[in-house]
Amino acid sequence: MAEIKFEIQKSIGAISESAKGWKKELNLISWNGREAKYDLRDWAPEHEKMGKGITLTTEELKKLRDLLNNMEL
Repeated sequence: MAEIKFEIQKSIGAISESAKGWKKELNLISWNGREAKYDLRDWAPEHEKMGKGITLTTEELKKLRDLLNNMEL
C-alpha cells in the first residue's frame, strides 16, 4: 500500500473529542502534494493516525455552510 503524505496547512478547529483523545477536526490539508482542501476527520492526539474523513473544496464548504445555516434545529 502506498504511503499517504499530508501537510496540515491550517488547523481550523476541533468539533469533538473521544475518551481516547481522538479529535474530530476541520483542517486545510494538502494530500500527496496536491492543492489543499478542507478536511473533516478524526485524528489521534499527535496526528500520527487518522480515521476516515471527507474532503471539500472551498466551493463545497461554502455550500455546506449555507445548507447548515438554513437548517432548522
